Amino acid sequence: MKQNNELHYDVKIQSIRPDGKFRAMANVNINGAFAIRGIKLMEGQKGLFVSMPNYKTQRGEYIDICFPITAEARNDLKNVVIEAYEITLTQGQKQKEEQSVEREQNSAPTMTM
Repeated sequence: MKQNNELHYDVKIQSIRPDGKFRAMANVNINGAFAIRGIKLMEGQKGLFVSMPNYKTQRGEYIDICFPITAEARNDLKNVVIEAYEITLTQGQKQKEEQSVEREQNSAPTMTM
């Protein structure tokens, strides 16, 4: 069995909510070969954590549909999702600032002579 220890993640952040427990939804493609949809980024007592897609059993338990097997893989996935979230937040803030400046410039009275 061929084993590739180098994983490459492509993370897309959606549904950003910078306040509250639910922070964002993420879709992750791993090595262009495996896709995980519906990863939740949550705020807990110890900081941000990743909640894998899951379903609720008849007994009320939540079971992950897919999940990293090793602690290293779980940590790597968590880190790339958090990093993508922070980048997306920063880009969103920059866009808002640029739009605000643009509105101010467009609404400023013009003087003609």
